[in-house]
Amino acid sequence: MNRLLLLCIWTSLLISSVVLAQDNTQRGSRECSSKKSMAPYTPYLNDSPNTPRHSFNVLNYKLDVDIRNCFLSPYPKSFSATNEMRFRVDTALSSITLNAVNTSLTIDSVKLAGTSFTHASNILTINLNRIYAVGETTAVKIFYRHNNVSDNAFYVSSGMVFTDCEPEGARKWFPCWDKPSDKATLDLTAKTPATVKLGSNGRLADSTTVGDTTWFHWVSRDPISTYLMVMTGKVNYGLDILYWHKILSPNDSIPIRFYYNIGTPPTAMEQIILPMTTRYSTLFVEHPFEKNGFAAIPSGAGFTWGGMENQTLTSLCSSCWQEYYVSHEYAHQWFGDMITCGTWADIWLNEGFATYTEALWHEYTGGYTLYKSDVVNDANDYLSGNPGWPMYNPSWAVTTPDNNTLFNYAITYARGSAVLHMLRYSLGDSLFFAALKSYATDVVNFKFGNAVTADFITKISQVAGQDMSWFFAWVYQANHPTYANSYNFTNLGGGQWQVAFRASQTQTNTGFFPMPLTLRISFTSGADTTFRMMNSVNNQVFAFRFGRQPTALTFDPNNDIIIKQGSTTIGSTLATPTLVSPPNGSPVFVPVTLRWNTVVSSATYELQVAQDSLFSSIVIDDSTITDTLRSVTGVANTWFYWRVRAKNGGGTSLWSPKWAFIPPMDDVTEHQGIPSAFSLDQNYPNPFNPSTSITYGLPHKSHVTLTVFNMLGQSVAVVDEGEREAGYHDVAFNGNGLASGVYLYRIQAGEFVQTRKLILMK
Repeated sequence: MNRLLLLCIWTSLLISSVVLAQDNTQRGSRECSSKKSMAPYTPYLNDSPNTPRHSFNVLNYKLDVDIRNCFLSPYPKSFSATNEMRFRVDTALSSITLNAVNTSLTIDSVKLAGTSFTHASNILTINLNRIYAVGETTAVKIFYRHNNVSDNAFYVSSGMVFTDCEPEGARKWFPCWDKPSDKATLDLTAKTPATVKLGSNGRLADSTTVGDTTWFHWVSRDPISTYLMVMTGKVNYGLDILYWHKILSPNDSIPIRFYYNIGTPPTAMEQIILPMTTRYSTLFVEHPFEKNGFAAIPSGAGFTWGGMENQTLTSLCSSCWQEYYVSHEYAHQWFGDMITCGTWADIWLNEGFATYTEALWHEYTGGYTLYKSDVVNDANDYLSGNPGWPMYNPSWAVTTPDNNTLFNYAITYARGSAVLHMLRYSLGDSLFFAALKSYATDVVNFKFGNAVTADFITKISQVAGQDMSWFFAWVYQANHPTYANSYNFTNLGGGQWQVAFRASQTQTNTGFFPMPLTLRISFTSGADTTFRMMNSVNNQVFAFRFGRQPTALTFDPNNDIIIKQGSTTIGSTLATPTLVSPPNGSPVFVPVTLRWNTVVSSATYELQVAQDSLFSSIVIDDSTITDTLRSVTGVANTWFYWRVRAKNGGGTSLWSPKWAFIPPMDDVTEHQGIPSAFSLDQNYPNPFNPSTSITYGLPHKSHVTLTVFNMLGQSVAVVDEGEREAGYHDVAFNGNGLASGVYLYRIQAGEFVQTRKLILMK
């Protein structure tokens, strides 16, 4: 028992020392991009989602391949095989079409539901024995041969056989519907010499050896995109197997197989892979497959560098048993394999995520500083290598581009990672990681399926509790913002100072990029103050008032908007902020009150409302300010700059400039009756200081918990809790004791849960 305990302690220390000793300046993403972008691939003529027309859904490929002679001198590339393909009919049909490259594959015959075929222009058309109706399931069996040709998909070299197919090479070693959107399970039997070890997707169902021949039978219960289907075998392969114990079921484990070349064992990676599996499982979702594995391929076999994330069996170059390779390729088992891009236009959902996960791994092993170094390096790699196209190109969903374009490092990898970092900054850690976990655990829409960019935006918006489509300008637009910000300080007298800041983007080669901006203001005395506000339109001006003298303003002090250029300088034309209204009433983080907080006995007030720098004036009393703002402007749900001064017998006070949000009429109309459904209204006023009102509706008596959280997900106040009658309920929330900032408030009433944001500005 003591020896076992000492062994566990020694192993833990060894894992820690290996992990922390890794060099974070090397990135698996760079090697992955180099490997894929340099691989020869030419898009197929007339190949699109409608050519061939996809009117069926492949459910399973059952492949039986005789590759025994491929391992023996003179190492031919030819083999014979069958493909029994089961599919469900989506549109009534009497024939199906598959991808099958003529120069690589020769079709001999078809059976089962297939009666005859034609094979031309890389398309295999199979005529069926009758017309099949929507929803029916049937199967065809294809007898075919792989020709003795080099086709950059099926590789043979001196006792080594492997496949490597991204983006569309599977059609060179078996007939298939070769697009990432049609996932299917796989049943593979491969005949080899008895001296060979061969791996594939899924689990090893059995292996049978008779004399000098072995049949390996691999079965994947989980669906796979065709480009991720693989077989990798070698004479005298080394094989180590580790077991990772599941987090949720510690008594259950999955095997992780390491196929290696004799003399180069994967010792270092075997010490890292178990904690890496645990970390990725904790961040995203528990390891989703029934096994995993890695296979090193000798350099002379045609796999010279980098890796390829085949589902549950990653291919690695012969000298790639290193953390930075594996942290990237292994991340693909979650993003790329478990959730696969729906089209090649969405490839950033694979590669950008895997690149960003490398940084998350470094954050785990070495802290936030190493993480930030990674994502800043990604941003710099993008800025120095930007070819000028966006991450999402709709034409790629129709015609697959060449590999050098599809796997461009600056765009697909580096920018993808940097954009995910900026999404983390925009949402805050709590919401960001909750969104990633919700994305990965969504068994209805994503897990073991596909995602397109619009799907991902919808998921992020659902978790964030707001429409996040504005953020994804970073995905749909090319290039990046060039800021030419300006600011000034104005002495208002009486110890009062105004800081005005204009957020300006001057790029001409792309559109505007909305982003939350952070400003740090320093003063002659006291601590710095940091503000965060939403910059929703160009040349937006924000004004702040302080009772001490400001000395400096720093834009984006933590370099959170890591993809940007430009400068922030002192300007001279910002004394009066110009009104700019955010779209859709999006909250802007600025000093706001709908009441003038200077008490003047028996006073009236002169109010001026600015729209596009044009002021209109009206004399009112304090109690009617809110209604007057709405009536003067004639517009609701909009931001306006306004200023007010008191007028009484003792004279007139100084102007008190402010920003105010004019709420929609519905926001200030009392609800009546019993609601038909649960609801949680936006708090009013918002932003607020220090109190705000929150209204919620209950269709029936319910136990209610209304809680306010900070952006780290920590509860800071329980606003309301207990049994509440059906109807509308108004509760007050006081932010005294809390720092200025963005907070979340969430209601739980039975199974109903909804979250919104509120903004406290002092």
